Amino acid sequence: MLKKIILSRFNVIAAIALLLTTFVCFAQPPKPAGPKFDTADFAVKAELADWLVRYDMVAWKTTDVVVTEDKAEIAKMGTEWFCFEDEKGLWHAVYGKYADGRYDVVFHYTMDTSGKITKIASKIDQGFLDTHAKSLVTAKKQLETKLPANAPRFNQYIRRNPDKTFDVWLFPAFQSNGVAVYGGEGVYKIDATGGKIIADTSYFQDNFRGFKTAPPREIWLNYTEIEKPTLGSVFFVWYYKEYFTKIFIDNSKTTSTAVKTGNGYLWVNVEKDKSKDTKPE
Repeated sequence: MLKKIILSRFNVIAAIALLLTTFVCFAQPPKPAGPKFDTADFAVKAELADWLVRYDMVAWKTTDVVVTEDKAEIAKMGTEWFCFEDEKGLWHAVYGKYADGRYDVVFHYTMDTSGKITKIASKIDQGFLDTHAKSLVTAKKQLETKLPANAPRFNQYIRRNPDKTFDVWLFPAFQSNGVAVYGGEGVYKIDATGGKIIADTSYFQDNFRGFKTAPPREIWLNYTEIEKPTLGSVFFVWYYKEYFTKIFIDNSKTTSTAVKTGNGYLWVNVEKDKSKDTKPE
């Protein structure tokens, strides 16, 4: 389970500072970047990455509770655990097993805004449970077709949409040897039954790369083969931002990073000056 990025010295043509509070402000000077940088696309990914990190926090903290439960009960679990927010914004974490088309709950917890975790016995709609679990199974089977034998461990995230379809995200987990890994991300939209992938926007590089999270330092994620930051790369920065002094997403025409401010973090996207090498040696 996952546990728990000043610009470097290079010339820029333009900089965009994107706050996660839904508005865009431009760094001055220099002039704002031109229309080639897809600000809207980045804003969607940044907001989603923030939600995924919150999801991960619920999963991490409730897993710490699961391991203290009765071993006989833990043995009943499968790998189809998931979290969800209810209509009141309360987070739930469900641990159980999916077999023969049915999901059986072993542990069900809630976590409030203060971080308090409560074990509850209230029933959840069986169809809701079954389709969530089936969607995870469907997505993981698709991911396995893309992974080499020595692939890193992955974590899973799922959200049901208003039309009852599902989005499933599978990202490399924080590895047990203390390495933060990037280079592959499974991103799937699955139909309301949980059994069919209707969109696959996954992205895989030639191989996985990683960084030890100690000592704290500046690191660069190499995505120079594409123009836009991927969702997985934005998630990586947002998740690991407190482990490193700075994390850059290095795309073909821009670099992106999260800068620490007095009230949190500020996204900064910078156009490369092609006359300079933007990446430190």
